[in-house]
Amino acid sequence: MTFSSDSAAAISETPGPSRVVAILGMHRSGTSLLAGTLQECGLDLGAVSTSAPANEKGNRESWLLMALHEDLLRQAGGAWDRPPARQVVWDRLHLAVRDLYISSFAGSPIWGFKDPRALLVLDGWLAALPGLETVGIFRHPGEVAASLRQRMPARFTPESGLALWLAYNRRLLAWHDCNGCPLVEYGADRTAFNAAAGAVAGRLGLSATPVHGELTFYEDRLRHQSTGGDPLPAEVSEVYAALRERAAPQAAAGGDS
Repeated sequence: MTFSSDSAAAISETPGPSRVVAILGMHRSGTSLLAGTLQECGLDLGAVSTSAPANEKGNRESWLLMALHEDLLRQAGGAWDRPPARQVVWDRLHLAVRDLYISSFAGSPIWGFKDPRALLVLDGWLAALPGLETVGIFRHPGEVAASLRQRMPARFTPESGLALWLAYNRRLLAWHDCNGCPLVEYGADRTAFNAAAGAVAGRLGLSATPVHGELTFYEDRLRHQSTGGDPLPAEVSEVYAALRERAAPQAAAGGDS
């Protein structure tokens, strides 16, 4: 998996704010949790969902970006649950929507966006925001597959959930290896997650003080899936192990600071 600077250069460049953060990760992998936690630390997310029937605290996504990204995937012959095989092409309308969204944050010192589909359409964002900063999050493949199946039983089997996990997280791993972005694992240990997310917030220079001086967005009651005992396919296991290996040194460094 590669991310081409040539393909990004082929798209018209638009100046943007100096500090923009994209939160990258697979659906059902804690992207909303990480976005909400960084928002708690001062990251400007703009107008995003803060409540939903299937997500009590909201997915922290902009409906405009969700629609933009889904249309990009549709035109490439795919969707969020069917990553397209061919290259995603940003046409003039997509570029205009992107630029309008960027301009809405004029004057914000550091802002960001979160949508799992962004992993599939990054070139268009990089063309407009060459200094884009990124943070990745991942979750145990079995938990993601179980969550997808619980949410959409007619659409997902355990096998198709793991296949989709692999499609997204291959991209996340490739992006990390290309750019060295920080990685956070979403697991059952709230303390460990908050330590890792707090270290990321510090690395980004976010200065807001959370309520009572502690991160509060992670709530144990909102975490519903466990891994189960089924072995993972070899390729899935290898990618998961590689992500954990790359996240571990960062977590250790964050814990020491």
